[in-house]
Amino acid sequence: MTSTVFFGIDNLINQTDKLKDLRLALVCNAASRTTTGKHSRIALKEAGFNLVKLFAPEHGFDAQGADGAFIAHEVDSQTQLPIVSLYSEKLSPTQEDLKDIDLVLIDLPDIGSRFYTYLWTMSYVLESCVHYNKSVLLLDRPNPMAHSIKLAEGPSLAPSCSSFLGRFNIPITHQCTFGELAQYFKSKYYPKLSLEIIKLKNWDRNTNQGYPFFPTSPAIQNRETIYTHAGACLFEGLNINEGRGSDFPFAQFGAPWIDAEKLYNHALNEFEGADLRIVHYTPTISIYEGEECHGLHVLPKQPESFQSVKYFIQLIQLINRLFPGKLKERNYLTNVNRSGTKHLDKLLGIPKAFEQLVNGEINTVGTSLEWEKEISPYLLY
Repeated sequence: MTSTVFFGIDNLINQTDKLKDLRLALVCNAASRTTTGKHSRIALKEAGFNLVKLFAPEHGFDAQGADGAFIAHEVDSQTQLPIVSLYSEKLSPTQEDLKDIDLVLIDLPDIGSRFYTYLWTMSYVLESCVHYNKSVLLLDRPNPMAHSIKLAEGPSLAPSCSSFLGRFNIPITHQCTFGELAQYFKSKYYPKLSLEIIKLKNWDRNTNQGYPFFPTSPAIQNRETIYTHAGACLFEGLNINEGRGSDFPFAQFGAPWIDAEKLYNHALNEFEGADLRIVHYTPTISIYEGEECHGLHVLPKQPESFQSVKYFIQLIQLINRLFPGKLKERNYLTNVNRSGTKHLDKLLGIPKAFEQLVNGEINTVGTSLEWEKEISPYLLY
């Protein structure tokens, strides 16, 4: 029987005398909840902690902002606490933001993809806290994608492709919690950081069960979506709809120019690891909004061990082969990439990614072995 997993926030609340005299800031969003579903800011205030400020990542405090959209600063209607947006004109807290804070708490969810930007918000918060001499208490959460470190997928991140979709060279699917990554970042980039981590209780990365999943952003409304997200997100850099604006974002994909039956027959014969369904849908947002798209719905047979990056790279190469001249790069405009150019380079972490992708030159071999050696000293579970 799987034991109930207790998040870092749960374990902090149970330490009733800890930090009560300090002025606290909380980095969080709507998915930052206790294992019973109470929002962390409410749980902290009810337990007597002196919470004075909130920081929010991309998609905003309510986790409902459109992908890549500028998020304004606001005030929390329930607590009247100021909410400083870290996906606005700034990505990190300023000296002014931190001057009335004694300790920064980080309680952010993750889904385990390098380009899911909450990870890099965490890194910018760590950086600011080093710069302005503030301590960090990270309240750890499960990585719902995590399983064995041996399932980590690349390719590695080239320094020239560093961006808010990938600042540092870690795999696309890193298989770690934020607590583990924060320890790694401290060792490698922020040695002067004052960091404490409140670990998860009863979490086993090999089973990764025993806790609720809370929606983390508009397109990530259920846990099933994360198993295909890391691979399907590559469509953002191509002229293929990634499922946004449909009932199955990052699980189905399509374009008006794809012959879905032809693609289905070839993919079924060539690839293992997923069941496929032919789909025809009309996205309400994103590329091909209002146009009928034809494509596939990908359903991993063993979700926890499904290597979506490898699978979708193969699918993209098959699409290019079956429909010559149709596959193109797509600009993807965001608050941190106003021109939208080289989005695929940023996602894959390599220069001239489109050429390498269609020519079959992307190498992910050895990623997990290198990463396992690199990250092992910092694993907590």
